[in-house]
Amino acid sequence: MKVIFGTDAIKYPLTGIGRYAFELAKCLSRSQDISELCFLRAHKLTTQLPVARESSLSTDGIKQYLKKNRLASEIYRVSAPWLKTNVLRKHKDAIYHGPNFYLPPRVDNCVVTFHDLSVFTLPHCHPPERVRYMQKELLQTIKRAEVIISDSDFTRNELINFFNLSEKKVFTAKLACSDQFRPYKKETIEPILNKFNLKFKQYTLFMGSIEPRKNISTLLDAYERIPLKRRQQTPLVISGFKGWRSENLHFRFEKGEREGWLRYLGFTASSDLPALYAGAVSFLFPSLYEGFGLPVLEAMASGTPVVCSDSSSLPEVAGPGALMCDAMDVETLTSLIIKSLDDDVWQLHAVELGKIHAGKFSWERCAAETIAAYKQVR
Repeated sequence: MKVIFGTDAIKYPLTGIGRYAFELAKCLSRSQDISELCFLRAHKLTTQLPVARESSLSTDGIKQYLKKNRLASEIYRVSAPWLKTNVLRKHKDAIYHGPNFYLPPRVDNCVVTFHDLSVFTLPHCHPPERVRYMQKELLQTIKRAEVIISDSDFTRNELINFFNLSEKKVFTAKLACSDQFRPYKKETIEPILNKFNLKFKQYTLFMGSIEPRKNISTLLDAYERIPLKRRQQTPLVISGFKGWRSENLHFRFEKGEREGWLRYLGFTASSDLPALYAGAVSFLFPSLYEGFGLPVLEAMASGTPVVCSDSSSLPEVAGPGALMCDAMDVETLTSLIIKSLDDDVWQLHAVELGKIHAGKFSWERCAAETIAAYKQVR
C-alpha cells in the first residue's frame, strides 16, 4: 500500500488538528501495512515528516491578511488545491489522505478526515470568512472523497445524517494523546508550576483556544458564583491563544486577575502542558461543541478529574468518570466545580476511572483504524 499523507496542518502552534496529523503520521511510518509513505506539504512531496517550527512574524502577517481578504482568500481557495493535483497526478497508484478536511480536485483514491461539522451546525461560532471558505470546500470534499474518517462516533453519525452518506463510506478513527500526559509527583513538576506561580493541586484548569465555541463565558459565570475567598484559594487557570471574537473575554480575564481568582497564561509551550494538566485539582471544559475534545483526554491521562459539558462527542471521550451537565447550565456547572474541589472521595474515584478510560485510546489504535479505512479504497 502506497500512501501520500497531507501535512499542511503540521505547523506552529501545533494545535489539535496539527497534533493529530503529526502523531498519526509517525505511527503510519512504522506500519508494516504501508510499503511507501510520502508527505505532501503545499505542493512539495517528501519522505521526511515535517516538524512544527515557529514561523516569522512577517510570514504570519501575510497569512492572516490572505485569510481575511475576501479576494485573496478566494484566489487561494481556487489555486492551492490544483497545485496539489498536479503533484498527485504523477502518483496514481497511491492513496492520498487529507487529514484536515480538504481534498484537491480530480484525484483518485482519496481519503479525508473530518474533525467536526461546526461550520455547518454552528456557523455563528466561526468568523464569517472561515465559514464561507470551509462550506464551499467541504461540500466539494464530500464529493471527492472515496472514504471519510471521523475522530469520534458522534462526528461519524453527524456526517452520515447531515450529508445523507452511506454508512460504508464513513469510518471512525479515535484520537489519542501523547504518553507525556500522565500523573506526575509534585516534586517532578514543581519547577514548571513555579514558573507560572502555581501550586500543586491548588488551581483548576481550562485548556483551549479563546473563542465562542469553547463557552468560556459560561465557565466564568459559573466560577464567579463561588465565594471569592474560595476562588482565590483555588484560582481558575486558562491557557490558550487568542481566538476570534474574544475581546470581551480578555476584559473579564483582566478583572479576574485583579481580583486574584484567575490566571490567563496565553499560549503555553507544549513542553509545559503535561505539568499544567497533572498539577491541576480539576479540569473544566464546558465547550458547546467538540468533534473529539482532546484536552479532556489529556486531563484524564494526567490523573486530573474532569468537569465538562455533555454536548456533542464529549460524553464519548470523557467516559464514566467525568462530571457533566448542559453546556449553558451555569448553576449546575458551579455545583459540579465545587464538588470537584471539595469531594475527596469523588476525586480519587474520578482519577482512577479517568486513567482507565484514557488508556483505551492510543495513536497506534488510531493508525490501525485509519489503515482499515484505507483498505476500503477501491
